[in-house]
Amino acid sequence: MRTTTRRSVLSAGALLALTTSLATGCALPTSDAQSQEEGAHTTVRYQGSANAVTWPELADDLGYLDRVQLEYVGATTSGPQDIQSVATGQTDIGGAFSGAIVKLVEAGSPITAVVNYYGSDAKSYQGVYVRKDSAIRRPRDLVGKKIAVNTLGAHAEAAIDTWLTTSGLSQSEIDQVQLVVLPPNDTEEAVRRGQVDAGALGGILQDHAKAQGDIRELFRDTEVVGPINGGQYVLRDDFIAQHPQATRELTTGVAKAIEWARTTPRADVIARFTKIVEARDRNETTANLRYWKSTGIPARGGVISDTDFTQWSDWLESSGIVAAGELDPSQIYTNEYNDLAKEGSS
Repeated sequence: MRTTTRRSVLSAGALLALTTSLATGCALPTSDAQSQEEGAHTTVRYQGSANAVTWPELADDLGYLDRVQLEYVGATTSGPQDIQSVATGQTDIGGAFSGAIVKLVEAGSPITAVVNYYGSDAKSYQGVYVRKDSAIRRPRDLVGKKIAVNTLGAHAEAAIDTWLTTSGLSQSEIDQVQLVVLPPNDTEEAVRRGQVDAGALGGILQDHAKAQGDIRELFRDTEVVGPINGGQYVLRDDFIAQHPQATRELTTGVAKAIEWARTTPRADVIARFTKIVEARDRNETTANLRYWKSTGIPARGGVISDTDFTQWSDWLESSGIVAAGELDPSQIYTNEYNDLAKEGSS
């Protein structure tokens, strides 16, 4: 196993602080609190991303949220940070890579995944990129090299490790591939300037980098595991218990927003995103929105399955996040509040 400097592992102190916070701040609601929800609006705190639109924001704009009032509390720095904010009560909904959710649940956090919110398909995926003139062309060429990722313990690390492992590299060789945490907005330039040898990119940042002509794709995650549901939105268990109606409206609203984006002409989706960003007045740019291509989510309505977690079993076990054979997806997610799940998934 790699050292903790290579793994995003909660320190003993951080884990103690987290579990203490959860124990003192997440009391289960009373039946009176549950009964008060009927007919009332529920405020849902969330983090967003600059120059982008989240599924809850789209669901709200499309009119799918009737008694849910969204409250933006700031921009997230990464998926793991986003769901930790949920676990500690700073926000109510957050999303991250499936493996990061497993890690937090294994640490004792009372959170539950309710709907997929991102993934990789033929149009939208995550990849690793190098300079066009780089000598790096195969997995073994990365031994002793630096790869920029947005955070440790998330999608990029899992995809990179899986690619290296399935390509026949030993654990000792994989340990020599150094992951460097960089903000995604800085990754393209870091690769171009030679500050890192490669960088993981997805979404509009990936498209922008590829459009410049001096960046070359090394591999993409869909080559490793195929089209995947990559991550889920989570809610705290006490929030779900106290606000079951709001949980259903929020979860189903996100599912409907995903399907709206999947079935609506691309130009109309981009126009809607542009309208939302311009209307919220956060001093953002809409220029990158033109690169949007698809939801990237294979599952209809974001419906979750065991496979969304078990597809990373080998990485989760090799990382020490779960013991061999002990991953139990049924303890991590539910489709109970996604009404589109009743119609089946694809």
